[in-house]
Amino acid sequence: QVQLVESGGGLVQPGGSLRLSCVASGSISTINTMRWYRQAPGKQRELVATIISGRGTDYADAVKGRFTISRDDAKNTVYLEMNSLKPEDTAIYSCFASDGGINYWGKGTLVTVSS
Repeated sequence: QVQLVESGGGLVQPGGSLRLSCVASGSISTINTMRWYRQAPGKQRELVATIISGRGTDYADAVKGRFTISRDDAKNTVYLEMNSLKPEDTAIYSCFASDGGINYWGKGTLVTVSS
């Protein structure tokens, strides 16, 4: 079983940057697909970014060119680098992993973009 713990959220001004981390309790080297989701107040959860081993990355249109997902299997960690942040990026960001047909979620980290 894999446990995911996110960190790195906080308050940032518009135009600023943050880097989120998602640390897994076990090895992620065998987990092909990992994702970041977000849920803004009063809105449905949406997929932000996906990274698939050996196949690359994919992003929601709203964050393309501003966010970058990466993984470090040696550290069992997935990152989300967020630049040029906008107030509409305010949300709880959660890490997701799918392994052997079982889905795992972290509890999330709050990102607030405000002046």
